[in-house]
Amino acid sequence: MTKNDFFYNLDPEKVLRSAENAGFYPTGEFTQLNSYENRVFDIRLEEPYDATGNRNIIAKFYRPQRWSKEAIQEEHEFLLSLKNEGIPAVAPLLIGHDSTITEVDGMFVTFFPKVLGRMPQEFLDDDLRKVGRLMAQVHNVGALKEAPHRPVLDSSYYGGWDTLDNLQDWITPELRERYNVAAEDILYAIDDSFNPSEFIRIHGDCHKGNLLNNGKEFFLVDFDDFVNGPVIQDFWMLLSGDADLLDQEKKQIIQGYEDLREFPDHQWSWVPLLRGLRIVSYAGWIAKRWEDPSFPRLFPEFNTYTYWAEEVEALEKIAWQIR
Repeated sequence: MTKNDFFYNLDPEKVLRSAENAGFYPTGEFTQLNSYENRVFDIRLEEPYDATGNRNIIAKFYRPQRWSKEAIQEEHEFLLSLKNEGIPAVAPLLIGHDSTITEVDGMFVTFFPKVLGRMPQEFLDDDLRKVGRLMAQVHNVGALKEAPHRPVLDSSYYGGWDTLDNLQDWITPELRERYNVAAEDILYAIDDSFNPSEFIRIHGDCHKGNLLNNGKEFFLVDFDDFVNGPVIQDFWMLLSGDADLLDQEKKQIIQGYEDLREFPDHQWSWVPLLRGLRIVSYAGWIAKRWEDPSFPRLFPEFNTYTYWAEEVEALEKIAWQIR
């Protein structure tokens, strides 16, 4: 069996054995959590493993061949640095004395504490200011060093030129030229506009699903897409997109951010380009994962004219905006 076969067919025995080998004592009770990219499990333990009395851990089996061990270590180093600074982000648990990664059948596995929180449906009162302060804290740590084994969020990123090439056999033939023209306009604009000297370590996938609130504070989860990129990437997906509210939302989040760190206002003009990059990236991600038995079931319309017509329309709106 290949590494991917083991990943696609993880069984309860292997999940529980991985926890035992890492020094935990599972009861045998566990639940698989929703995750398209990795395999994630909530495992119940016989004894609390920390001072809070928590008896559940989250086991994360990384998809094989996606990240090198060095890239995962850079993710964990960033998270542990945030934790050491008292910044609310969920960091991995140490296995033994100095490692956060174990390996099972060629798959890298990491364990996280289970935390409770709710995704904000909308931001109230001074919530956005608090979020701005949180992101400034994260970015202050992110700016301290580089992550050479993580991607750079430019046109070489997943969603850039290579991904566009790989999508050619997937795009509906009648729409291929329109898709390519719009996507290429966006990628050329990224090449012309982005300044990599401004890039720092960022969360990279900061939408409301990865920003939770435990009733006391906001905190960040899932740094799986952690990259070197522009700080604006950690903001634009959090805003409502409502044109009438956008200016006020931007004002509030910047106020919080600038309590601790200067905000690069010129990067707001990069948001349409980042949105376009994400559209291409998402399609490329589905195509690349198609051999995973779950993906054809999760995305049954991916091979249809309707799917690609909607993608073309979304890309063309962005391309028209930046021309």
